[in-house]
Parts: sequence; structure tokens; C-alpha cells
Amino acid sequence: PLFLLMGQFATLGGMSKALFRLAELWLGHRRGGVAMAAVGACAGFGAICGSSMIGALTIGSVALPEMLRLGYGKRIASGVIAAGGTLSVLIPPSLILLFYGIVTEVSIGQLFIAGVVPGLILTALFVLVILGWRILRPSDIPDSDRGGVWLVKDTLLALAPVMVIAFVIITSIYFGIATPTEASAVAVVVTIILAATVGRLPFWGFVEALRATLRTMGFLGLLLSSALLMGFVLNYHRVPQQFTEAFVALELSPFLVLLMVIAFYLVVGMFLEPASMIFITLPTLFPIVSAAGYDLVWFGIIFTITMEIAVLTPPVGLNLYVLQGLAPRDDPVSITEVVMGCVPFIVALTLLIAALIAFPELALWLPEATR
Repeated sequence: PLFLLMGQFATLGGMSKALFRLAELWLGHRRGGVAMAAVGACAGFGAICGSSMIGALTIGSVALPEMLRLGYGKRIASGVIAAGGTLSVLIPPSLILLFYGIVTEVSIGQLFIAGVVPGLILTALFVLVILGWRILRPSDIPDSDRGGVWLVKDTLLALAPVMVIAFVIITSIYFGIATPTEASAVAVVVTIILAATVGRLPFWGFVEALRATLRTMGFLGLLLSSALLMGFVLNYHRVPQQFTEAFVALELSPFLVLLMVIAFYLVVGMFLEPASMIFITLPTLFPIVSAAGYDLVWFGIIFTITMEIAVLTPPVGLNLYVLQGLAPRDDPVSITEVVMGCVPFIVALTLLIAALIAFPELALWLPEATR
């Protein structure tokens, strides 16, 4: 809950808006620059927000109207932000990785560190998608965006709060100074101070952040308690163990087991939101992956990417409906346009999964270097 509260304070303190405006000044003079700025802002905001939906909602509320006003096609304008929001659950801190660590009892600190390099690679892949879109469908991207002159003062005001918060979280976990829970508590205090001083967070914003966090955690708390009860029943009847024994008896290759698990989550992700999938299905399936000989930190990153794809696929893709709801009433965006806009970015996510399977070191070398 503290990571979620931190994201709420950062949003209401104007940090996300400042990030997008800065990225727009840096990149806006390029064709497609505002779309790249949206991706960059989502990546930056991901360092202080662990929720995909909040990331898309926060950056999208600023970026989507601006992109539509500049003449971007509705598909790319909505797709780039919906997909960009998924960076918040790969770049630490991440609620998905946090929940995964709780269920699998894998080090949350190692999971957070493992997500850094894949998160940066995914950011680069999203930028490549925009460049490819500019070539294949030039009519969707205006000839000239807008840029501007950026000053050192503006840069520091936009980047410093995010960098300070990210530094507090990553270094405290990285050097073993604090547990993820303790680090999140300190980060919340730092975020409140920065939001109140730099972002001029009003008192009503403080209250609204608490209310929004309580609403979300009420839902997640009920889900978690129900899932724990379900997990107790499943373990009592040895369902996970029986599943694992059945898979081992089939003598499937480890690679085939991995493909089956990934395919399962891609299909189920069309009908369940990520938190439900974690607490309902993961206790049964992660022992199978472990029995196949795969590193659970590495699989945590693969699993998180499948959750990212889940929020971009209908009929229950949360980010799709968030972006549709952000469109101006006088220039609405249909859900079909949002879905079609997400397709190239889903391909990029799939390519990242393939790259991690082929080169596990992309996710593991940084955690191994810190042990």
C-alpha cells in the first residue's frame, strides 16, 4: 500500500505532468517526438509508481489531449500511452513484482533489481515502434510536433524529485539498508515533502491521495485475504503438489513447460486482471516452473511481462478502457482504435519475452552482481 500511496502523492503533486512537459521540450522538435516523450514520461514515472493503470491514467491525462490536438492518429496516440503505462510494473518499484515475491517467497529486492534492464530495453523497443509507425503510417504522425528551449532549472525541477525518490528506494534495497516495506515507508515521507515543497501539493490533495489508496487497497486486501484462504485450501488438499507431480510424470521438456505456462497466462489474461491472476493461479503454477529448473527471479520478469500484455488485451484490458475514458468528449476514441493502437506494442512485449528466454542474463546479471 505504501508504494501505491507514494504514486498518488507524486501524481497529485504534479511530478508526472512535469516529467511529460520536460520530455516534450527535449523531444518535441522531432517528428513523433511527443509520442516518444509520452513513453519517456511513463518510464520516468514508473520509477515512483508501481501500477500500470495509474501510470497510464496519470501520463495519459496530460499527453493524450495534447497528442490529439497536434494531429496524431487516434490509434498511436492511445496505444503509445496504454502501452507506456505498462512500464510502471516492470521498472521498480512494481506492485506486480511485489505480489509475485509475496506469493513465491522470492526476494523482492532481487526482483526489483532484475526489472531494471528489461524495463530500459522495453522503453527502447517502444521508441522503435514509434519510429516504425512513422515510416509505415506517416499520416498518423504530424510533420512537426512542438519543442522548446529547456533550461537547467526546469530540468532539475522536473527530474530531481523523481530521481531522489528512486534513489531512496533502489539504494536502500540494493545495499540492504532497508527491506522493501521499510524503503517504501521512507519513500512516502520523501514524496510528501517533495510534493508539498516542489509540487505545491495542497491539503485536499493529501486527503485525496489517502482516499484513493484506501479504495484501491480495500479491493486488493479483500482479494489477498480471499486468495490466502483459497491457497490454504489448495495446499491442504495438495493441489499444487499434485499439479507438479503430474507435469513431471508427463516428462515434458523444460522449454515446453515454460511455453505452456506463458500461453496459459496470455489466454487467462484476456479475462482476469493481473492481481487476480497472481493470487489465484500463481500458487499452483510457480512450483511447476521451479521443478522445470528455471530461476524464479528470471521467471518473475517473464511473468510480469505477460501481465503487461494482459492489461492491453480485450475484453478485460484495464489500460484500454482507461485511455478510452481519457479522450476528449468532442473527439472520442473508440475501444477498437485503442486496441489496434496497442497491437505493435504487444509485439514489442512478445519480442522482449523471446529475448529474455534466449538471453536470461538480461534479467539476471544485475541481481547476480549485487549478491
